[in-house]
Amino acid sequence: MNRFLIWVIWGLLALGFGSVSGCHPLVWEVYERVQGEEGRKRPEAYSGMRDYTLYAPDPAHPEHTPFKHIRVNVHFVNSADSSMNFNFPEGVEEGRRLVRSMNALLYDNRKPYLPKGNNIPALPLRFDLVLSPRPGDPADSTGIYFHYDDDLYDYIAYGKDMNRSDKTVVRRYGVQLDTVLNIFVLGFNKDSLVSPTYKKHRVGIALGDALKMNSWRHLEGGCWESAKLAVHELGHILGLQHSWGRNDGCDDTPPHPNCWSCAEPSPCDTLCSNNVMSYNTYQNSWTPCQIGKVHYRFADLKSRTRRFLEPDWCEWHEDKTIFIRDSIHWQSSRDLLGDVVIEAGGILYLRDCRISLPAGGRIEVQPGGKLILEDCLLRNSCGGSWGGIYVGRKGSVKGVVEER
Repeated sequence: MNRFLIWVIWGLLALGFGSVSGCHPLVWEVYERVQGEEGRKRPEAYSGMRDYTLYAPDPAHPEHTPFKHIRVNVHFVNSADSSMNFNFPEGVEEGRRLVRSMNALLYDNRKPYLPKGNNIPALPLRFDLVLSPRPGDPADSTGIYFHYDDDLYDYIAYGKDMNRSDKTVVRRYGVQLDTVLNIFVLGFNKDSLVSPTYKKHRVGIALGDALKMNSWRHLEGGCWESAKLAVHELGHILGLQHSWGRNDGCDDTPPHPNCWSCAEPSPCDTLCSNNVMSYNTYQNSWTPCQIGKVHYRFADLKSRTRRFLEPDWCEWHEDKTIFIRDSIHWQSSRDLLGDVVIEAGGILYLRDCRISLPAGGRIEVQPGGKLILEDCLLRNSCGGSWGGIYVGRKGSVKGVVEER
């Protein structure tokens, strides 16, 4: 079988430049892979060996980790007399404020406090939240909902009537649970609020396809402090564990005494954490391993969290082309949004990974560029057709595709 199916573009000659200037025309050849398009394993098997650091964004090339959007909606569950939570229309702005505040925290990742004197970088997270109303429903323009139910309005975290992990409210009022992360904001219990011994505090819980939290209507600190809680619970939904112990699966989250503040006495003055998955007043740091773990789950075709993502990798985006100008090694699966162009001197090494290209998206190996393929599945993950590999040649200089 021939390895090359020749497709020649005589662009320069067509413009009359080739014969006048003596320049060689740029010729493109369509590359046909020896091992075929499907690689050596099932698509679900390409998971990057569970080395989460392979999925962390490259600080020199953050655009190589395509930005992901998590679809969410917000539910305010209130008492029948509407006294225990936000109501329409005020609640619409409060729901939007919650999502904006959560995104502000996701956009502003900070360097970790621990271990002391570390050189761990504060990498960009490369994901955010988008409110997602029901598609095609003109009556649902916000993705923010209001429910009035005396049986389900309150979040009771402790005691004999505890309903912390109860999913009845999710089953009754959930919207698009298969594709949208539902955030339920519940009120405080009426009887508890009038008790002189009751202490109000923020609580929340991750429930797989939903997140429950209590309302900030009756809490000091407002929406911003509640957004920190919500981001912590989001971390659980995205596969992260508490980070103060020794079993969270990440080497860059050292164990610590889980102090609330660095202002507390020893050992907190030197061992306080600002990690999002610990209980502290800061909760503004995600480590490279934690970020990589999240993107690992985003890329895993079998993961529960992948279904919450906007599948914007199906269609080609002209402004999302990735240019390879130096030596780049991808050993992690990813869903690209545009073409990949390997320029002269650039090397892209794809090993043990699933690379999804959008419909019509292609890999161009320009003259002097090199693409190395080692057990890598190239496909369109939405059931469509991607554009293939094109190898450029100009005179004696040509692109190279090497299969291992």
